[in-house]
Amino acid sequence: MEIAHINKIELCYDIIGEENNNTIVLISGLGTQMIRWSIPFCELLAQKGFRVIRFDNRDSGCSTFFSNQKVPDLKELQDLLQSGKSINAPYTLFDMVDDLIGLMDFLSIDKAHFIGRSMGGIIAQLAAGKYPERVMTLTSIMSTSLNPNLPAAHEDVMQMMLSPKPDPNFNKTVFIEQAITFLKRISGSRFSFNEDDQIAIIEEEIVRSKGQNGLLRQLIAIITTGYKKERLEKIKVPTLVIHGSEDPVFLPECGKDTADSVADAKYMLIEGMGHEIPAELFLSMTDAIGEHCKK
Repeated sequence: MEIAHINKIELCYDIIGEENNNTIVLISGLGTQMIRWSIPFCELLAQKGFRVIRFDNRDSGCSTFFSNQKVPDLKELQDLLQSGKSINAPYTLFDMVDDLIGLMDFLSIDKAHFIGRSMGGIIAQLAAGKYPERVMTLTSIMSTSLNPNLPAAHEDVMQMMLSPKPDPNFNKTVFIEQAITFLKRISGSRFSFNEDDQIAIIEEEIVRSKGQNGLLRQLIAIITTGYKKERLEKIKVPTLVIHGSEDPVFLPECGKDTADSVADAKYMLIEGMGHEIPAELFLSMTDAIGEHCKK
């Protein structure tokens, strides 16, 4: 792992594959670390001739945390949203877009293929619209357009995602149990759930994380960024939207709306996939992404 100093923060990143001008940048989702882009997935992309870069967003993993920034707690946030009052946000998704571009500048990358999952898909979309000269292709996985008219996440999933978590440094067993329960809930029915592998990733995330509560600040960044259809209409690069038919976080309509809002975008619905990328799909998904990028 390496550290890039950009925009007055530190971003942790690593690179998989040989150095070349055909670079893929993988953008992580809400509250997740770059290791959720697993090494086998990245290596399959590298074998197709890409240099693959993954990184921890601000407020996750080994990157800078904004723990000193006061934000509303979950109850206060709900009250503010219901009242229509403004929310004091430490940053928006556009700041995270600038982190992405700053990382590319730091690594002397002129253009890259942007691939984002969940919140990372939104960041990739915003980056493709704001910095068209820096993007070669766009792939948005299990993400959304942020259109407020789309169906909301399943209520129990949101409660599980946003409920207070025990400190893993003091109660790791309960922390892992809750995380596994959540991951099982958002997984699709068609693919196996490997609990041992998931526990190993969670334990690595606990060791890597430099702070806590980054998920809430990232969520506020999503809310305060909001939705404007013209942002999607500005995207002119080849776009692939991949979504699971059983996604309970961003329902399939969210991916479809993204694809419908971007000119000539291709929509790839995967039956039985939830809000995750199961190992059984690594080969077929990287094949589809590789073909898309090489066009």
